[in-house]
Amino acid sequence: MLKINLDGVEYNAEDLSENGKAQAASLQFLEAQMSKLQSEIAVYQTARNSYVAALKAELNDLDN
Repeated sequence: MLKINLDGVEYNAEDLSENGKAQAASLQFLEAQMSKLQSEIAVYQTARNSYVAALKAELNDLDN
């Protein structure tokens, strides 16, 4: 039996109306998409940090 947890309260998904099931499915989809975006942001931040480090190295070469 699929459970849905909202604000610390657990509900049986089977007890939901069709509209409730659709809302839960939409919420599940959005949470998966947000997780994917957070992973992508982590990759972008890592790349950004590499670019910043490379730029700092170039700037240090100018000072020497």
